[in-house]
Amino acid sequence: MEKKNNYIWPTLFALAVAIGIFIGGKLHFDDTPEKLFSTNSKKDKLNRLIDYIDYEYVDEIDTDSIVDVTVNNILGKLDPHSVYIPKSEMEQVSENMKGDFVGIGVSFYMYKDTITVIRTIKNGPSYMSGIKPGDRILIADKDTLFGQRMPNNEVVSKLKGKIGTKVDLKIYRKSKNKTLNITVTRDRVPIKSVESYYMLKKDMGYIKINRFAESTFGEFKDALRKLKLRGAQKLVLDLRDNPGGYLGIAEKLADEFLEDNKLILYTKNKKGRIKKAFATRKGNFEDKPVYVLINERSASASEIIAGALQDNDIGTIVGRRSFGKGLVQREMDLGDGSAVRLTVSRYYTPTGRSIQKSYKKGHKDYYQKFLERYRSGELISVDSIKVADSLKFETPKGKIVYGGGGIIPDVFVPIGSNEEEAIDSMDGTYEFFSRFIFEHLEKDRMQYLRFTKNQFLDEFRVDDILFDEFIEFVLNRKIKLDFYAQEERIKTYLKANIAEQLFSPNLAAQIKGSYDSMLEKVKELDTTFLGEPEITGIKARN
Repeated sequence: MEKKNNYIWPTLFALAVAIGIFIGGKLHFDDTPEKLFSTNSKKDKLNRLIDYIDYEYVDEIDTDSIVDVTVNNILGKLDPHSVYIPKSEMEQVSENMKGDFVGIGVSFYMYKDTITVIRTIKNGPSYMSGIKPGDRILIADKDTLFGQRMPNNEVVSKLKGKIGTKVDLKIYRKSKNKTLNITVTRDRVPIKSVESYYMLKKDMGYIKINRFAESTFGEFKDALRKLKLRGAQKLVLDLRDNPGGYLGIAEKLADEFLEDNKLILYTKNKKGRIKKAFATRKGNFEDKPVYVLINERSASASEIIAGALQDNDIGTIVGRRSFGKGLVQREMDLGDGSAVRLTVSRYYTPTGRSIQKSYKKGHKDYYQKFLERYRSGELISVDSIKVADSLKFETPKGKIVYGGGGIIPDVFVPIGSNEEEAIDSMDGTYEFFSRFIFEHLEKDRMQYLRFTKNQFLDEFRVDDILFDEFIEFVLNRKIKLDFYAQEERIKTYLKANIAEQLFSPNLAAQIKGSYDSMLEKVKELDTTFLGEPEITGIKARN
């Protein structure tokens, strides 16, 4: 990559973390103007002002937007995690945290001007109705969907509906050059939070969790049960890039690894009330080796699990220092379909650590601290991590851990080079690999029909022709990299994306794992550790 591009990827990544904050409220108009300035008018001032604008202002004004701006300023004075959820976003947020929605169960791209199915969710409504990858959805009931270039959210709204209702689809199947009429009965479609799971080694399972939703613990238990049946006596729990979610779900998951009555965490509110959470007898993976993977984007509930295990001298935390969110929110209904998630307490790890990083310099600074870590060298070298000596804590077995600004892992793994991180971003955030493979499969899916899942994993190799076509695809999007220096990594990601679109996310994750430095470190640790791992190179400061 050219030198001038060295900071492009970390900068874009940091900006992607930022959160928009808004709030609304119900207002009344039934008192005299004088009350606007009365001593008991903190709430009335805002109510009166909005109502005066509604009723008296000379021009028509969208007062809802004024309320949003006003309360945005209010919440801007609080912490960065107290957020407003408008009515228009509430359904999507609720679905994401619940872990399912009612729809037809397809993932799709708007290819040129037509909705094209990437894959159907196995055993979902579309899968059971015979819809296949590559199918074009032309009409849903009487709504024409092609040639409209409608945004994805509008497409989704036409395909979603009440459970048990039917939608008549007109489908064009390119592989057979024919149009089909297919009726799909809408049903609950899972939004998976257990992103993937597979056997990493003969006796070691791997589970990747992308958030903590209502369904997460059940998904985790199911994955763990299947891995144990395959012989897993050790586990890698991947919480990288996991921003958190429900506190109670994190407590349940931590309980799986901790002995009875071990403290998981405690919370403290503004009145000083302390609430403690302890492990129960329900743990299903106690006394077994566990490795927890974290990075600078692991936050909240992810940090609760990492902190609970680390402070109880259970397992090994591998990776880089986590985000640093030690605040707890409660969702509160505002009565009009919107809600606010308001910070109501702080949480502390079993040794008494608060891992919340400072937000005194404002929200923008708070979310851009990644750049500060990057520039300081912290993501590259463990020696660059600076911690306050006053925030030193000790675990029952005498291991030193630190509070403030996240969980510091037991074993440090540096971030990849700029070009490696750029490839990861092209695969994840920007979906270049996925888009390219989608278009590649559109040209000829038939060539892959001869592969079973296992045959594809063991036998398929990305050839130089496909590699060169990808380079051309990326160059047309003004991305410059030393592609040939990263040839094997790129070919691996191309193969993984083919696997995901033809088979499953599990197979894709298994293929990408061959170029995962943290997983390689776990394999190394699993064969070399004779005793407790130690943090080395951490510099304490007064």
